[in-house]
Amino acid sequence: MKRIALTILLALLPALGAAQSYDNVVEARLLPGWRLPNGDHMTALHIKLAPGWKTYWRTPGDAGIPPQFDWRGAKNMQAIGVYWPAPQVFWQSGMRSVGYKGDVILPLKVRLKNSGRDARLGGVIDIGICKEVCLPHRIRVSADLSAQQKKPDAVIAAAMADVPFGAKDAGVTHVACQITPRADGMGLRVAIDMPRGTGREETVIEADDPNLWVADPETGWKSGQLVAETRVTHMSGGAFALDRSGLRITILGGKMPVDIRGCTG
Repeated sequence: MKRIALTILLALLPALGAAQSYDNVVEARLLPGWRLPNGDHMTALHIKLAPGWKTYWRTPGDAGIPPQFDWRGAKNMQAIGVYWPAPQVFWQSGMRSVGYKGDVILPLKVRLKNSGRDARLGGVIDIGICKEVCLPHRIRVSADLSAQQKKPDAVIAAAMADVPFGAKDAGVTHVACQITPRADGMGLRVAIDMPRGTGREETVIEADDPNLWVADPETGWKSGQLVAETRVTHMSGGAFALDRSGLRITILGGKMPVDIRGCTG
């Protein structure tokens, strides 16, 4: 399975990459952001990629490497949420990946232990970078988050505006998921009632169980519905249950990006 092969690749490549630095390919920093009226702090991770290079979205597809965040270097932080602007779909050698190129802004909302005090956000982030080959890359970032900074950052606000629309805002009226048994897991068919799009739509389907792997779907318009068909398997290769309400479907390549949570039978 491609995902198992990717796991092995992630385990082996840091040693291979140690002989060559890719720091000139990736620049990363945390933007200082601003303190929100509710006491949270809005900041962002800014990744700048050299021309021709790309990095990956939260669900990168069969050919990508998922980003991982470790914020143990933070102070006065209770929790942190990552907002994902709509990514691009890339095709290379017949394989699909989902991610970003150029300047990437990932907004971060930080919930503080003490909203009246300054905070510090710092940590280690493992990402995948890709040109002719795809490699894991580790970046370290840190920034002071001042409680006195109240002015919003237009760059972060613009990235927030690129986050996919919710189902209701995009005109989605119904989402049905049909599950069928297969020898290698389950077949999954998602049928979405929504306004007709561009005909170039791609979908990404995520399960709330991290042990489930969802293959890249085949997506197209059928009888007025956007239909995505794929298969789901468990990492162990054993039997499993699939919670339809825990599925997350993202539509890319249409008139607007759409984020759908859950579906019915």
